[in-house]
Amino acid sequence: MMALAAAGNGLVHAVFVALGLAAGVGLFAWSVRRTVGHDDRLWVIAGTCLAFGAVGSRLGTWWQQFDPSANEPLAQWWMDGSRSVLAGLVGAWIGVHVGKLLTRYRGSTGDLFAPAVALAIGIGRIGCLLTELPGKPTALGWGIVLTSEQAALLGGPPGVGLHPTYLYEAAFQLAAFAALLVLRTRMGRPGDLFVLYVTAYAVFRFLVEFVRANEAVWLGLTRPQWFLLAVLPLLAWRVERLLRAQAVPTTPVTATPGGIDE
Repeated sequence: MMALAAAGNGLVHAVFVALGLAAGVGLFAWSVRRTVGHDDRLWVIAGTCLAFGAVGSRLGTWWQQFDPSANEPLAQWWMDGSRSVLAGLVGAWIGVHVGKLLTRYRGSTGDLFAPAVALAIGIGRIGCLLTELPGKPTALGWGIVLTSEQAALLGGPPGVGLHPTYLYEAAFQLAAFAALLVLRTRMGRPGDLFVLYVTAYAVFRFLVEFVRANEAVWLGLTRPQWFLLAVLPLLAWRVERLLRAQAVPTTPVTATPGGIDE
């Protein structure tokens, strides 16, 4: 059984988030140089991606009750509320499109972002593993056991093994990162790599929610699961198109100064 090393330590969490962002930005820069070359517009897009992702991760968890008065004041939530990776990804996706509109960049950027996002989340989740409530109770031997003090701080049960769900996610993200590096030259069209990654993560996240400590709000499902149920049909449709396109010979993908085009 594992022990929680830094329960509730915001500094430890922030350090790993910062390390993840630094690694992701570094990988993005390397990918840009490797495939596109010098194009300052991509840094504007990366900036809007990060900014909108940060805002989305915070605001995406604020509206939890249908009655507006039942939610905490927005200013207070902004300072003390929780963050959401899923909402952050949605915000980042919007930010990419805002950046493209501002810079008039028409190329696909998904394949540049996908490995960087997986690497950043994988490192950041280690911070969550060390500081946050791990998951639901488990009889498996690798559960995390909270002391009475840690349980009181995090709102979990003391003395029983808890699923290390953030370890599961860190492992998934780092494995996805490795797979994306292998697949990046094998996809038929620009953007397919990102679609594949997001779909795989959505399926994984839906399943791992069953052992996370998130509140079930309706029919035994959590808020993230209901959100994923809404988007998974669209992602499944995109993957079906992707697989159908992979079966048809296409013209080689080449990098141009304006982006990655077919």
